[in-house]
Amino acid sequence: MQFKSLVILLALTATLPALATSSPHWAYEGRASPDHWGELSEQFQTCKNGQFQSPVDIKNLVDARLPPLEINFHTDTESIVNNGHTIQITVNDSDDFVLDNEDFKLMQFHFHTPGENHINGKAFPLEAHFVHANAQGELAVVAVMFEPGDKNSALDPLLAAIPPKINETEVLKKSVNLAALFPSDKHYYRFSGSLTTPPCTEGVRWLVMKETATLSQKQLQQFQRQLKQSNNRPLQPLHGRLIVE
Repeated sequence: MQFKSLVILLALTATLPALATSSPHWAYEGRASPDHWGELSEQFQTCKNGQFQSPVDIKNLVDARLPPLEINFHTDTESIVNNGHTIQITVNDSDDFVLDNEDFKLMQFHFHTPGENHINGKAFPLEAHFVHANAQGELAVVAVMFEPGDKNSALDPLLAAIPPKINETEVLKKSVNLAALFPSDKHYYRFSGSLTTPPCTEGVRWLVMKETATLSQKQLQQFQRQLKQSNNRPLQPLHGRLIVE
């Protein structure tokens, strides 16, 4: 399998429920909610037993003087889908950055409302996860928090293109300025964590932007209306993990 195809497959299956019909149903409410994910399947045991789970409350930081993240923005968006768990956008080229002397390329990004990670106890109404993979298929997620404020023009073509039906994929006809979805200051918090959806696989490198981006109240309401329910996993214990900045 070619590298591009391999990492796309890894990124998609790692952040979304498996596509196979035998995949256990999971949800954010009721008997299949996050509190029960680990009971739904042997595949999901890490959701209950893992010691390095995400999301987390980012606090008690270690000053490692991390340099700002240098992202090369040259990706264009390809398609968008509401899969019943999130609004996800796939890409047809790869923004990239270097982390731990390895190249990480963007595979897809998606949204959670309300946001999942907290910063010093503060929750945010929207959080975007930009899922990157290296040549070995290892994942690094760059998270951006959004706060109500000025309208974010980069979100408009995404919101306008969300298909009316669940699991219906729509080709994005308008380019999206991904740089506008990030704050100008690229300093970040870093910790080792997991996927925030089943199977909750650990070993994910999390980079959470310190500064926030903005969106209008109307744009936030559009996300909430499309998703119809909250899609945030509750905070997970750190179990002695360090969060560096």
